[in-house]
Amino acid sequence: MMNRRTFLIATATALPAAGLLTQPVFAAQPPVFATDNIAINGYDPVAYFTEEMPVEGFAEFSSEWDGATVLFASAAHKEMFDADPEAYAPKYGGYCAYAVSKGYTASTDPNAWTVHEGRLYLNYSRSVRALWTARRSSHIRSADANWPSVLEG
Repeated sequence: MMNRRTFLIATATALPAAGLLTQPVFAAQPPVFATDNIAINGYDPVAYFTEEMPVEGFAEFSSEWDGATVLFASAAHKEMFDADPEAYAPKYGGYCAYAVSKGYTASTDPNAWTVHEGRLYLNYSRSVRALWTARRSSHIRSADANWPSVLEG
């Protein structure tokens, strides 16, 4: 028969082992950060280069990119992207560049962006963009080393 003391001792030793069995399993992340399958929250990636600001795209000007839909502000921007997606697509699939540099993924804000050496980088927020910018070269090296393995979960 189990008394209270025996029950507490058995429970205390069993709980850590039970915790090991119930650890969550994370699925791999898709290669492009998208909300409702729309990349960059519906903003036009080409506009960061041509307009030097975030511009919302339209469903009538869209393309598929690595399984996500990208929207553009004009047919001309869609054509530019389609001709060379690598030149205009955000690095790290549009996930937060700072997060990728730290070994994980995070969502992005289209208003927290940087074009550096001809590449578009997005960040979680403007304050995170400030952290990214402070040591950008170092963060890019780390993010490049971490990408795409951070998608594995």
